[in-house]
Amino acid sequence: MRKARSVFIWAVVSLCLIVLITLPVNLQTQLITSITVVTVMALIKVFKGEGTWRLVALAFGTSIVLRYVYWRTTNTLPPVNQPENFIPGLLLYLAEMYSVAMLALSLFIVATPLPPRPSRAANPGRLPHVDVFVPSYNEDAGLLGNTLAAAKAMDYPAEKLHVWLLDDGGTLQKRNSGKLLEAQAAAARHIELKKLCEDLDVSYLTRDRNEHAKAGNLNNGMKHSTGELIAVFDADHAPARDFLLETVGYFEDDPKLFLVQTPHFFINPDPLERNLRTFDKMPSENEMFYGIIQRGLDKWNAAFFCGSAAVLSRRALDSQNGFSGISITEDCETALALHGSGWNSIYVDKPLIAGLQPATFASFIGQRSRWAQGMMQILRFRFPLLKRGLSIPQRLCYMSSTLFWLFPFPRTIFLFAPLFYLFFDLEIFTASGGEFLAYTLAYMLVNLMMQNYLYGSFRWPWISELYEYVQTVHLLPAVISVMLNPRKPTFKVTAKDESIAVSRLSEISRPFFVIFAVQIIALVITIYRIYAEPYKADVTLVVGGWNLINLIMAGCALGVVSERGERALSRRVRVNRRCEFGANGKWYTASIEDVSVHGARLHIFNKQLDEMLVGAVGEIRFRPYSGAELETLPLIVRNIEPSGDISNVGCQYVPKSALDHRLIADLMFANSGQWTEFQASRRRNPGLIRGTIWFLGLSFYQTSRGLVYFFRSMRPEREAQQQAAKVNAG
Repeated sequence: MRKARSVFIWAVVSLCLIVLITLPVNLQTQLITSITVVTVMALIKVFKGEGTWRLVALAFGTSIVLRYVYWRTTNTLPPVNQPENFIPGLLLYLAEMYSVAMLALSLFIVATPLPPRPSRAANPGRLPHVDVFVPSYNEDAGLLGNTLAAAKAMDYPAEKLHVWLLDDGGTLQKRNSGKLLEAQAAAARHIELKKLCEDLDVSYLTRDRNEHAKAGNLNNGMKHSTGELIAVFDADHAPARDFLLETVGYFEDDPKLFLVQTPHFFINPDPLERNLRTFDKMPSENEMFYGIIQRGLDKWNAAFFCGSAAVLSRRALDSQNGFSGISITEDCETALALHGSGWNSIYVDKPLIAGLQPATFASFIGQRSRWAQGMMQILRFRFPLLKRGLSIPQRLCYMSSTLFWLFPFPRTIFLFAPLFYLFFDLEIFTASGGEFLAYTLAYMLVNLMMQNYLYGSFRWPWISELYEYVQTVHLLPAVISVMLNPRKPTFKVTAKDESIAVSRLSEISRPFFVIFAVQIIALVITIYRIYAEPYKADVTLVVGGWNLINLIMAGCALGVVSERGERALSRRVRVNRRCEFGANGKWYTASIEDVSVHGARLHIFNKQLDEMLVGAVGEIRFRPYSGAELETLPLIVRNIEPSGDISNVGCQYVPKSALDHRLIADLMFANSGQWTEFQASRRRNPGLIRGTIWFLGLSFYQTSRGLVYFFRSMRPEREAQQQAAKVNAG
């Protein structure tokens, strides 16, 4: 009876919604309705309506979106007998419908995400044995030493913690390679990392052949280990001391739990954040996923494995013969298989690791190309919508995660659609200026407002569009390639711990300048056509405004591909810990103000510190989180700057033993609370209006900066050409 009543209620609501969406009204009524809805949504936001009010606002926005879809489908497509208009018009329509579908999936997933889970401390008497896997391919020993030391220093009984370095860069296949230099490098790496692991008291494991990339490496680790749980950390993902205590307890509550996933927190900016200088004031791109989307997925038991910063059940993995390796995104594929087999997952929204992001734009694009191609492989080979064992919400969640990576197609269409009209006078969207105002502009405003409702402090206005635009240029060929040949992509390790010594244009920046130039030409044509064809001025203004938005985005992208040089080799993190500094037989009271993986900055409470100490070998003595005794870390003094009653001293670590790596890891990674505080300091919502104004200012500045970099890059080419001409003339 209750089920029949629910079906009846849903049928009545659906019927009312269909009537509302398809109700024929004149243009003036539609305009008034749109203004009313936008006003109501804005008022709810201004008065900070949450809970039911938030859902009411989203419902109002959805009505405008659906009304737009109906109008767009029934009134705006060009006639079929005009293929030059109909074909590009249909492509634009499909791109818009893709965007609407992704908005619908986003509403389903994150309209009411789960709140962050409270801490779940493990029962000290029932702690399971844990194997910690750190898979590696080409990372250097210093980076691996810090990660392994941090893993070894986790607050967990030593007899129940076994850390493994899974080295795929020193396999027998590589050491016996026919390429002599490659074989020598692999052999040297093999010896160096074995010695590092012995010093750190962790297990070194390699294999005969590099088969099935990361998934094969992890499965090889499973064959040689026996722990009930498996924690996985990428080579550059160092865990905090409380990682296991915050995660393993959940496995006591649910025998069918296969995964506890935590966020990926990064201590360095990605190329967009670094080149735009937004890292310290704006939430990172991945915070929208880890701060909102994963909590929304968790609500539907669809939070998935992200390749690192996670704990998995060996029993669950054994049931599926280990980690899946058909796609190059083994993490999501493995989670999909286990969810389909009835296993559960949990997402803990607390940063418990600190990692590194790609520093250069080219490496960033390489990483995203792998993600996009891997998700397309999952869509092709696993097709989540028809995956057996998944609930309907889980199917929708996985479809959202995979379909998202089709965004290069609609982004490309949105970029070039205005040019069809401005350059070729094609009418791919049959509507007047008034209809555009009443329907399309209202839809765009409501869409932006709904994004602000859903993601608020985690994603500022226009930033998603910028990230998608800068990726589209190079991801589109990658996605097309995997569609044509799904088995072609191979796993490529993302370059980490890079640095850029000199400011320069990215080696893959040229297409962005070409697109910018084309849009400048389109802007000139827009102005010309407004004066030359006044009878079409309303449509030309609308299309020209669309192109102007694209131009603003393209201009900001010029700043993204203009790589800023950085003096520091790695990012510094504020820590504020007491210590003692010793050099030349003298000890001084000091504090550690900030640290990186390479060095630290100290405040020495002595305003007359001897400048002769620069270049001297010294030590800092401090109490690590992992013990009660003071420990000493060797270093070299690089610079001294007097500042009032103190001296600022820049130091570089000189690690000589495994203990030194553990002390560096303790300074840099042990305290997870510092990552939470840093994220909280950036999470504020500027609102749609202030956020748009800020973005316009950012775009104007980055456009000018990108053009300066471009013209500077032309000088060496011109000088080289002139020099070549002189040589030829001589």
